[in-house]
Amino acid sequence: MAPGHMIPIIDMARLFTTQGVKATIITTPFNEPLVAKTIERTKTCSGFNIDIKTIKFPAVEVGLPEGCENIDSLPSNENSARASFMTATGMLRQPLEQLLQDCRPHCVVADMFFPWATDVAAKFGIPRLVFHGTSFFSLSTMLSAKGDIFTKFLKEAHEAEVRSYGVVVNSFYELEPAYANLYIKVLGRKAWHIGPVSLCKEAEDKGQRGKESSIDTHECLKWLNTKNNDSVVYICFGSLANLTDSQLMEIAMGLEASEQQFIWVVKKGKGKKEEEDWMPKGFEKRMEGKGLIIRGWAPQVLILDHEAVGGFVTHCGCNSTLEGVIAGVPMVTWPMFADQFYNEKLVTEVLKIGVPVGAQQCVNMMGNEAYSIKKEAIVKAVRRIIMVSEEAKEMRSRAKALGEMARRAMEKGGSSYSDLNALIEELKILSG
Repeated sequence: MAPGHMIPIIDMARLFTTQGVKATIITTPFNEPLVAKTIERTKTCSGFNIDIKTIKFPAVEVGLPEGCENIDSLPSNENSARASFMTATGMLRQPLEQLLQDCRPHCVVADMFFPWATDVAAKFGIPRLVFHGTSFFSLSTMLSAKGDIFTKFLKEAHEAEVRSYGVVVNSFYELEPAYANLYIKVLGRKAWHIGPVSLCKEAEDKGQRGKESSIDTHECLKWLNTKNNDSVVYICFGSLANLTDSQLMEIAMGLEASEQQFIWVVKKGKGKKEEEDWMPKGFEKRMEGKGLIIRGWAPQVLILDHEAVGGFVTHCGCNSTLEGVIAGVPMVTWPMFADQFYNEKLVTEVLKIGVPVGAQQCVNMMGNEAYSIKKEAIVKAVRRIIMVSEEAKEMRSRAKALGEMARRAMEKGGSSYSDLNALIEELKILSG
């Protein structure tokens, strides 16, 4: 129940309906409007009908404010708030049981953060598919790593996955064939690659992916239209990372010193002052026409797809990484936590379409005052992907080829299209 997990789940529901499957999204009252907007556009644009059912989220029962129903809405990023939130998600088990008893679907797709969904589905003889929201590379690495890297919760999720019917992966075979084969054939997991699921969107819907954009989409594209091809760097660290003032200052100084044009999405941490003390004096004035700062949610897919964008500074979240791949742009990798460090290795060492900024430490969602990437490293990495050089040309060529492969994978006869249909046929046989 975080934006990076909810968005692809909604896309996945749409994808299933394109193959004639009836889809119902189960969510909570506060999240329902976010889902409904997307679903309404689906009905209007393509005629596919997706139902939405809500179950009550017990926020108040665990000491959270009323309406606090996803990670992005937590009153603070403290461990206690996140622990309460996880406790509340566990309490969704009983209402889901009731809903499944009433509806009796042929299959349940549930996020890995609901490990108990495997047992709930089994109670009614319904196959449960796990959605991780990450790549085959990350999944294989986590399973193959030596040492106890699993917390108690991750152990539960892992055990629930083993007992589940299988795993749906938002990836495509051509992106990581060795790791898809490792996960399925060597590690013995039942899995289907059905992505990139964001490609199921109609053009007009790309600007509305996730929340309402904080900038007029047409104004943003108009600004990009004035720029040369591959000349703009796009910088965004996802929906959960909250960078410290000192880190934001280093980024601002680095962007200015790099002398490159940019679009920078800035998300300030919760509980911080409104005054932007982090910004170098006169920075925005000096960057007029050269840099565009978006405060809040950005139409990321549309920005990355624009021919003026030639590089992407990313936290390596799975959705952002895939969106960068689809757009065919080289990346500066700046992982912060979770599977982002694995995704960085995929981008820089396996696919060879990016360069690391040098992030070596996990930072919590509130940032880390004692650790920051300095402006010199930012300048060096940004210039490596955007300036004309043999290295940049080779990265861009590989990235664009992968983008084409991603699109072909989702077309009729493509690897993801075929895997989705194989999954649906298997589920039809199961349901009799």
